[in-house]
Amino acid sequence: MNTHHVFEFNGATFWALAEGALWWPSQKLLCVSDLHLGKSDRIARRSGRMLPPYETEATLDRLGNLVSRLAPSTIICLGDSFDDLDAALGLSEEHKARITTLQAGRTWIWVEGNHDPGPIDIGGDHKAEVMVEGLTFRHIAAPYANAEVSGHYHPKCRLQTGSSRPAFLINDSRIVLPAFGTYTGGLRASDSALKTLMGPNATAILTGKKALAVPMAATT
Repeated sequence: MNTHHVFEFNGATFWALAEGALWWPSQKLLCVSDLHLGKSDRIARRSGRMLPPYETEATLDRLGNLVSRLAPSTIICLGDSFDDLDAALGLSEEHKARITTLQAGRTWIWVEGNHDPGPIDIGGDHKAEVMVEGLTFRHIAAPYANAEVSGHYHPKCRLQTGSSRPAFLINDSRIVLPAFGTYTGGLRASDSALKTLMGPNATAILTGKKALAVPMAATT
C-alpha cells in the first residue's frame, strides 16, 4: 500500500501522507491543515443543527497515530485548527489534555487562519505565518508566492472512476494541503479559484487508503 507519495519541492524531499498530512523527513516536521476542531459545537451554536460530536476525538486520534508513528520534532497546524474561537474555548478538558500530550517534547506552532485569527491559550506558539529553511507556511496562499505551503481551500479531486478524495495540490511554487479535520467539506480542484492558483501543470495527490499522484488536469 502506498501510504505516502514522495516528491521534491524547493530542493527538499517531502512525503504527502495518505492520511492528508505533509511530512518533511530531514526536518522531522509534520504539517496538518484545517483541523476545524469543535465544528459540531459551532454548528449547534449557530444553527441548532445537531451533529454527532465525535469529530474532535476522531481528528485527534488520527493526528495522534501519525505522531506515534513519525515522532516529529516540529508540528505546524496550518490555520483553521479550530472552527471558531468559541469552539477553541469550549474544548473539553479531556481534549485539551490530549493536545497537551501531543505537544510535549516538541515545537508546536499554530498558524492563524480565518476561522481562528487570534491566539488560543492551549500551548504552542502562535504565528501569522512561519518560515523554515526558506519555505513559508501560511494559511491562505498568496497570489504571487514562491516556496509556500498553505491550506484553506480543502481541495478535493474526483477521478473518472467517480471516486472523490481530499487531495494535495502541488506545482513548482506552492503546496496546498487538504483539510485534515473529520467534518470538513472540500473545493473541487476544477474550481476556477484553484485552477487559477495552481496552473495547468499541477499535480494532485489523492489521500485515502493510499496516496495516488495524478495530473490535476485529469481530475474534476
